[in-house]
Amino acid sequence: MTRLFLKFGFLLFFATCLSWSGAVRAQTFDFYVFALSWSPGFCAVEGQEKDREQCAIGARTGFVVHGLWPQNAAASAIDCPAGQRPIPRPALDAGRDLFPSEGLARYQWRKHGGCTGLAPSAWLDDVRRARGAIVVPPVFIHLQNELRVEPEDVLRQFREANPRLRPGMAAIACPRNIFQEIRICMSRDLRDFVPCPQVVQQSCRARAISVRAPS
Repeated sequence: MTRLFLKFGFLLFFATCLSWSGAVRAQTFDFYVFALSWSPGFCAVEGQEKDREQCAIGARTGFVVHGLWPQNAAASAIDCPAGQRPIPRPALDAGRDLFPSEGLARYQWRKHGGCTGLAPSAWLDDVRRARGAIVVPPVFIHLQNELRVEPEDVLRQFREANPRLRPGMAAIACPRNIFQEIRICMSRDLRDFVPCPQVVQQSCRARAISVRAPS
């Protein structure tokens, strides 16, 4: 009886693994783009209704994780096919501090995380590792008033705070000439920054941008 029970348990575990691996559909990719959203800029462009938690008045939210995107060297970020399984509740609870809202965590898993070949908990662990690898420049931590700067000034601040980050390894997004996001290219093992010409080509080209202060 014990042997039969163990055999049944093994078959159930094996079937679960097959079911999970079929749902993930891992895709080949070369590196990650780690996107940090600057909340004052995001909320100014998208509006409070886009994410009420991130844009709550008085929250003084600064940088938050937007996503960790698998990317190929010669293409844009990889979008997962439809049909990805949702993140289980225990994994969501464990990663509650990573994203500004649960909805964004779910969306990023469906669109990007689900096709990395990782289980949801492992993907969230990688998001945490990426976030822990980035030092936010002091100017953003203590910002009290709006700044007008060149896009390169933002990138330079991040390079100074992260000495291994060199030109050609990061880009910023600035819709309506408002600083909204920095996108940093990282190796698949998240141990280093990597060059990413195709990402840098899409970086903000405005002469001057507004860096809004948290409110």
